[in-house]
Amino acid sequence: MHNNYENRPRRPSFGPVPVKEGDTYDVTIEGIGEKGDGIAKIQGFVIVVPKTQQGQRVKVRITAVRGKVSFGEVVGEATSEEPASDSMDEEEEQ
Repeated sequence: MHNNYENRPRRPSFGPVPVKEGDTYDVTIEGIGEKGDGIAKIQGFVIVVPKTQQGQRVKVRITAVRGKVSFGEVVGEATSEEPASDSMDEEEEQ
């Protein structure tokens, strides 16, 4: 019994990842994770954003995508009140 993964329930596929490394998105920080980082979501996909507070609206650049979670850094204030979508891109980058 060297493979303990055989008895674990399999998680369903979540489909394509709705964010892309290097792109920017306007997001709302929905919660705070165990380590104090802000948590935002785009189409249910988690984005960990350090140095943010719950309820804060920010523009983030995705720095890494790892499986079912991504990591972002704040690059400015959000420019819209609308939730982020996968149609936004880095066209507003400076």
